[in-house]
Amino acid sequence: HCSFEFDLCGWKQDENDDLDWHLRTSSTTKLDNGPATDHTLQEPSGHYIFIKNPFFQLPGQKARIASPTLSRRNKNCKVCEGVVIIFYYHMYGARIGSLIIYQRTTLQHEKILLNLTGNQGNFWQRKALALSGDGDEDFQVVFEAIAGKGPKDGIALDDLTFSREC
Repeated sequence: HCSFEFDLCGWKQDENDDLDWHLRTSSTTKLDNGPATDHTLQEPSGHYIFIKNPFFQLPGQKARIASPTLSRRNKNCKVCEGVVIIFYYHMYGARIGSLIIYQRTTLQHEKILLNLTGNQGNFWQRKALALSGDGDEDFQVVFEAIAGKGPKDGIALDDLTFSREC
C-alpha cells in the first residue's frame, strides 16, 4: 500500500518518458489546479502524486511511474484470479489529457489495463483493476499520464494498493 505520505514507497519514475510525477500537497501549491485535498487524509496537508500541465509542457508529453516488481515465484501470484490493484485518481479540467495503466512484464511487454481520457470530475474516484495471470514472468504496474492542452489541468494519484495475494 502506498499513500505517498512519506515517499514514493518503492514506485520509480520511468526512464522512458518526458516528464515526472511529483509528490505534492494541496496546501503547498499556489496553482489553481489539482485536488483540494489528498485522498488518504482528506486534508490539504496530505500527499499524493501529480502531473500538471504548465505552459512549458507540450500536449502529448508523458509521465510514467512503475510499481516495485511483483514476483510470479510467489505461489499466490501465479494464478491472479482476484489479484487486483486498487487506486484513487483525480482528473479534472476542460482540456485534460489521459491516464493509461499498464501491466508490464520483465521482458517489457505491456498490456493496457485501463485508458481514461478527458475530464473525469473534480473529486477522487476509486478504481480496482484485475491483474493478468498470463505467463510466469515477474511484472510491474505502470501509470502513464499524457499531458493535455489545459494549463490548469492535472492528473493525480493516491492510495495505490495491491491485494494481499501479491
